Amino acid sequence: QAQLVESGGGLVQAGDSLRLSCAASGLTFSSYAMGWFRQAPGKEREFVAAVSWRGDSTYYADSAKGRFTVSRDNAKNTVYLQMNSLKPEDTAVYYCAASQVPAPIEHEYDIWGQGTQVTVSS
Repeated sequence: QAQLVESGGGLVQAGDSLRLSCAASGLTFSSYAMGWFRQAPGKEREFVAAVSWRGDSTYYADSAKGRFTVSRDNAKNTVYLQMNSLKPEDTAVYYCAASQVPAPIEHEYDIWGQGTQVTVSS
């Protein structure tokens, strides 16, 4: 059974860095593009970043570009989200997801993790 498990969330101060990991199992990892989404309290879930099948192309929301970096290690069946210069508005539950294409839209993703909480204090 396909499964995605996020880790690396926590409580940090504004300006700090954090790296999220998403471990995949039960699927041919290199056949999927991978994406990151987040949902803050009282807001809809939004796209953050995505990476193509072999990691050669990346995509970012405007809020993430320049601060966040998405990457993948197909040998480890893992996708990462490096988050630098964190701001309080980055506070959210972060989800990883698998898609046939590296799309910035939620409905393209077939498999979802349960999420990991990121809290940025001011």
